[in-house]
Amino acid sequence: MTTKRADQYRQLGLTIAYYRKLRGLTQLQLAEGVDLSRTHISNLEAPNMPTSISLEKLFDIADVLEVPIGRFFEFKE
Repeated sequence: MTTKRADQYRQLGLTIAYYRKLRGLTQLQLAEGVDLSRTHISNLEAPNMPTSISLEKLFDIADVLEVPIGRFFEFKE
């Protein structure tokens, strides 16, 4: 994995964590809402652990968090 790609995964995970906290959800609540383990959500949000996710699950996360999917990709330069 390239450094650029790893940074994009990190930013995606931090964005998911931001919107999850904004909605007042725990990692477990989000995980249950999208049928993933809490550990997988934790790994997604961990800044030093680039973790992949399917588009299907990413759409599910966006739905649960009530966030347009495009917001997940508005990376800060």
